[in-house]
Amino acid sequence: MTFKWRKWNKAVHRDFGYLFFGMVIIYSLSGIAINHIDDWNPNFVVMTEEFRIDPPSEKPTKAELKKIIEPTGESGNYKSHYFPNDEFVKIFIKDGTIYINLVSGNGLVEKTTRRPLFREMNYLHYNPIKYWTWFSDIFAGALIILGLSGILIPRGSNGIGARGAWMVILGIAIPTVYLFIYFY
Repeated sequence: MTFKWRKWNKAVHRDFGYLFFGMVIIYSLSGIAINHIDDWNPNFVVMTEEFRIDPPSEKPTKAELKKIIEPTGESGNYKSHYFPNDEFVKIFIKDGTIYINLVSGNGLVEKTTRRPLFREMNYLHYNPIKYWTWFSDIFAGALIILGLSGILIPRGSNGIGARGAWMVILGIAIPTVYLFIYFY
């Protein structure tokens, strides 16, 4: 009886595909988010709101600052404050900060909320603990096996001996050309 390597190759590819489906989705979505980190914050939603006050004649006290920020609805969220210089006050509130220019009277409320789903996926993508790193390494090894077993599944004109070979060459050439341009 001969060894049926195609049957085992398909079985390994199928079962690893099922087992690591969640990881593929997690790493793919968080990878896209990390790729665009300059365009948006994948972990937090930052909301800003401008407001204006009548500039005070002298440095306001804690009680006066709470009264000043009442129109923003954040007076009850007050934590602390400090004056980086004579013109500005920075007020810390729950989940945010309020900046007020004491000379012009212009203010800005900046609040952050956790972005659901992406924050958790990014946390996993950054390998937070040793045991998760081990699991991630197993996943990386499984991706290698998935890639190798995947190219061997199709047969005939779509297989690795024909069209598949050109696709593999193209898949290797694109990052190689990019790296050559970038480094040399």
